[in-house]
Amino acid sequence: MPVCLEWAGSVPWRRDSFAIVSRLRSSGGAREPQKFKSRFPGNEGTSGEDGPEGNHLTSAETTDVTPAATAEPESTEHNHETHDHEGHEHEGHTHPQPILNPECTREVEVEVSAEEVSKNFRTVLKRYQKMARIPGFRPGKVPESVLRSRFGAATREDVVEALVPEHFRAAITEKGLRPVSQPQVTNLELEEGKPLRFKAAFEVVPEFSIDGYQDVKVEKPDAELTDAEFDTELERIRDSHATMEPVAEDRGLADGDFAQISFTGAVEGENAEGEAGSEETEKASAQPIQGQDVSVEIGGADTVQAFSDALRSAKPGQELKFEVTYPGDFAQKRLAGKTVAYNVEVRGIRRKVLPELNDQFAKELGSYDDLDDLKKKLREHLASDKKHRVLADTRNRLLEALVAKYPFPLPESMVQNQVDARLERGLRALAAQGMRTEDMRKLDFERLREAQRESAVNEVQGTLVLDRIADVENIEVSDEEVERELQIISLQSREPLENLRDRLTREGSLARIREQLRREKTGNLLVERLA
Repeated sequence: MPVCLEWAGSVPWRRDSFAIVSRLRSSGGAREPQKFKSRFPGNEGTSGEDGPEGNHLTSAETTDVTPAATAEPESTEHNHETHDHEGHEHEGHTHPQPILNPECTREVEVEVSAEEVSKNFRTVLKRYQKMARIPGFRPGKVPESVLRSRFGAATREDVVEALVPEHFRAAITEKGLRPVSQPQVTNLELEEGKPLRFKAAFEVVPEFSIDGYQDVKVEKPDAELTDAEFDTELERIRDSHATMEPVAEDRGLADGDFAQISFTGAVEGENAEGEAGSEETEKASAQPIQGQDVSVEIGGADTVQAFSDALRSAKPGQELKFEVTYPGDFAQKRLAGKTVAYNVEVRGIRRKVLPELNDQFAKELGSYDDLDDLKKKLREHLASDKKHRVLADTRNRLLEALVAKYPFPLPESMVQNQVDARLERGLRALAAQGMRTEDMRKLDFERLREAQRESAVNEVQGTLVLDRIADVENIEVSDEEVERELQIISLQSREPLENLRDRLTREGSLARIREQLRREKTGNLLVERLA
């Protein structure tokens, strides 16, 4: 489930008093494919869900768990020179060996002939001989015995780097294996003049059946825009441009009015002796319930009924005393299930004045010729937006049904990479909202990772199912479709198209975009087949 960072607002007459600061989830807007630091490409991306209402996500925002055909074996030692420590401190920092899912783990044993090992040692030593500058010896004339003494460890590393990746690739090719995790090399035996031996463990995508996927169905809602939906949105736009005007006549507050009030409140029994509470509750209790010149809509959908009842018919200058008993599930924990005694002074009455729907209003909103032009373009936008939302929602529900029908073990490396991607997006969102790096370091990342796991598992499994269906359906993505996607990303990110294309090419991200488009086409095809 998404993790929310929340604060309790001090508006005790509103039902929705909690304001969501950020959700560690997929966000709307374009997100550029990420370049991973590992030499082996893992996975990244989002859940493939639509973002905020009205935003249709591009395919570059869906999950990317494309398996690579080969991988470079990785040393199990922690290299502090190449590791990126941005965003976390070294103290108490450890890097445990990644855990592999036994059901997805494969292992190869590799042996390289003694002749090839010796040949590589000679090649490496000759290279060192040309480069070495050692006092007492002319350049290029340093004896091999001296080189072995001075650079023994380095030459061994060079031989390992020359032989292990090459023979690992040959071994997995021979066995028809496609690793999706960084191989973990163990039992490495290397000695000049003897065979090189090692084992490499890695994860693969297991075989699984998708028989009968054509029969998986979900309800497909009507995507046509209704007149009621259009009228509601037009009124919302009108309401957002309303003005607030003071009420001059001598009368009391009525439904639809906005009362300007100042207030203080006391929670019943909050300061009683012997009452114990949590540290959070005690901190909240220390904050007074009060407000100056705040606005309350009488009879408003978000106004607590008791406030509307107490303020209705009151006039400016009038002072009121009343109690409000809050429900047990009220958003502000301090007030939930409590009774609060309020002293309220009515300072004034204001009413909302809606603009008239006419040609002038349409022109003030933007480049519209008249009201009819506004309504036409608004209807087109709303119809397109609803179509995209219904398609995305249906596609997501269909994918959930497919995931439920075809359970299979998942490579843990893919799941962890997806958790990383989700957390990274969440942290970027927090940074964009102004959270400082030092405050981010105080977050409970273990808890945050655990909270992201369920979504990451579903995303990885859904992506693998879509990939398998795409293979069966022979779905391909043309260069023209990739180009259109790049144009969309360029517009949304405001990065020049040529710069974007060059950067994604350097990062190796174009292939991932093509895979994302392929999955989106596959999902859309399945939705189109629904009755």
